Amino acid sequence: MDLSQHATVVNCEAYRHGKKLAHFDIDKVGDFLGDPDCFVWIGLAGPDSAAMQALQSAFGLHELAVEDAEGAHERPKLEEYGDTLFMVMHTASLDGQAIVYGETHVFLGCRFIITVRHGPSAGYAKLRERKETVPEKLASGPGYVLYSIIDFIVDQYQPCIDMLQSKFQQYEAQLFKPSLNEDKLQDFYQLKTELLKLDAAVNPLHEICTQLIRFHGDIVPKENRIYYRDILDHVKRVTHTANQMREMVNAAMQVALGQISIRQNEVVKRLAAWAGILAVPTMVFSLYGMNFKFMPELNWRGGYPAVMAVIVAGCFVLHRRLKREGWL
Repeated sequence: MDLSQHATVVNCEAYRHGKKLAHFDIDKVGDFLGDPDCFVWIGLAGPDSAAMQALQSAFGLHELAVEDAEGAHERPKLEEYGDTLFMVMHTASLDGQAIVYGETHVFLGCRFIITVRHGPSAGYAKLRERKETVPEKLASGPGYVLYSIIDFIVDQYQPCIDMLQSKFQQYEAQLFKPSLNEDKLQDFYQLKTELLKLDAAVNPLHEICTQLIRFHGDIVPKENRIYYRDILDHVKRVTHTANQMREMVNAAMQVALGQISIRQNEVVKRLAAWAGILAVPTMVFSLYGMNFKFMPELNWRGGYPAVMAVIVAGCFVLHRRLKREGWL
């Protein structure tokens, strides 16, 4: 099967001493894999079973790894199958003001690297072109290519965290506006959810890079490990920022909840104040509505105006006092 002509294949290249060779058919991959100065870099996007079976046959990939790579929704991980490493990494990129997530699965051997993309993850065509301009680094083999791919994935996290920070600053500024009539609790909850999803994509890369630095020296040469330490620094920076933001979002949610309680208390205070004012005429009217025959002031000509004056005066004094106390 000519995998290079398959619809799911984005690119299929061979490199010798870091310099790009011509495209090759999968049937001829053995010619390049047998050359100790050559390695191949194959990129696929959403491959089907036929493409994955062709790769399995050509590179001797483990069936469990191929099964995982054929479908998406795998957790980030690094697994070793003989002399081949299999990695799953979650990608994140901006689509307007929304973060979209995808997956990149990588098969890594001493003489090959295969990337399998799922979902709306960014392609690696520009990365490939950029690395081809530095053949002296590309000559170090698939270990350097893997670093470039992971570094590219991590670089995509930073604009996402910056966008979330910008959103948080907007919500925080609105949170303390005196004229705010609606709570931002739902906005902060959605922001916290996005932070958790981004952290779930970033955090596993710390363990993956640590394993690549400490082990697998036959695939990741010692001279390339310094690059993975650089990735670790980037990952730590993103996770540290995400953790700080999550704490700030939690604090902001507590403030938002407090503001909801304060507004509810203000409503209760106003209702209680008006109820107290209305209690004055209610008490008087209920007193004179008892229908007793012998009650004072019933036969007095000025009784009604006097009672109304007392009621108005009592309500006015009570209203003024409650307003001074901030209840109205």
